Amino acid sequence: MNKTELVAAIADKTGTTKKDAEVCLNAMLTCISDALVAGDKVQLIGFGTFETRERAAREGRNPRKPDELIKIPACKAPSFKAGKALKDAVNNQ
Repeated sequence: MNKTELVAAIADKTGTTKKDAEVCLNAMLTCISDALVAGDKVQLIGFGTFETRERAAREGRNPRKPDELIKIPACKAPSFKAGKALKDAVNNQ
């Protein structure tokens, strides 16, 4: 499912227009992104948790030149952990 299909599904389930559904979806994604940028955690009970995790600096290999080592700097990476209700729904199709 891509974003267009998701917008159509939201509009169908809520009885709103696709334009209104897209505005709501974009607002939700923006709010989640803003919270993660601020270092906050977004927890949606029954669905899952969005958070950022620290990734340590490390060495890697250049795929084009396997003999060459490259330094990969430390960074923050977004992460999602599925909630119990979502896991159960996926496993009990």
